[in-house]
Amino acid sequence: MPIIQVQVLEGRSDEKIKELISGITETTVRTLEVKPEQVRVIVQNVPAKYWGVGGVTKEELKSQL
Repeated sequence: MPIIQVQVLEGRSDEKIKELISGITETTVRTLEVKPEQVRVIVQNVPAKYWGVGGVTKEELKSQL
């Protein structure tokens, strides 16, 4: 049973997250030759203040723009 964990920056719509889960599931079914009901996808929304890029948070980067 494949379990796939994905971290994304928070702020995406529920619809986009559903599309992501569906797409990952379809790709996993095709690639690993498993049934859709065997695939688990866990999406974690990460706040910008906890996502670092180049030594600073995404929240800080956004405020610099």
